[in-house]
Amino acid sequence: MDDTLETARLRLRPPEEADISVFVPLIGNFSVSKNLSVVPHPYTEADGLTWVRTSRDKRLKGTDFIFAMIRKTDNTFIGACGVHPSRDFELGYWLGEPYWGHGYATEGARKVVQFAFEALGAAILRAGFVHDNPASGRVLMKLGFTHTHDKPYPCLARGTEVPARRMALTREQFLSIVTP
Repeated sequence: MDDTLETARLRLRPPEEADISVFVPLIGNFSVSKNLSVVPHPYTEADGLTWVRTSRDKRLKGTDFIFAMIRKTDNTFIGACGVHPSRDFELGYWLGEPYWGHGYATEGARKVVQFAFEALGAAILRAGFVHDNPASGRVLMKLGFTHTHDKPYPCLARGTEVPARRMALTREQFLSIVTP
């Protein structure tokens, strides 16, 4: 199974310890962490080291596949995207705030969705976004996800549950919108 995926502008590979000093300030930004379930705020280098090592261990076990999103033009770590078979094939992603609004989340997530369906054999993917992050919802809709239900989502950075929209995408839905 490939550890590295490629898109037109991104290289997606497992996160490395060398990335920690770059991604900690990105994910440690409350504007980012407040939209994620299990990311604390503040976010420390120790948190980053735990995440890198846990991601590696889970990949080896085949339970989770996390990819660092690396911009090809300058080899910059801009965010991460992953699929979690251990959580009913849930898709998750985040981008550092300086990289918002350029289509990177959609581009990276599209490749990880393809990986989940083709390499992992997923039949359906699940995802969600918090109510006050409609940009994340637009990413999911561009990928073909459809609304299934609303359900509060735990948010460690906020210290509470927040309203969230849950969505799903079947392999057939994805294949019907993928361009050759």
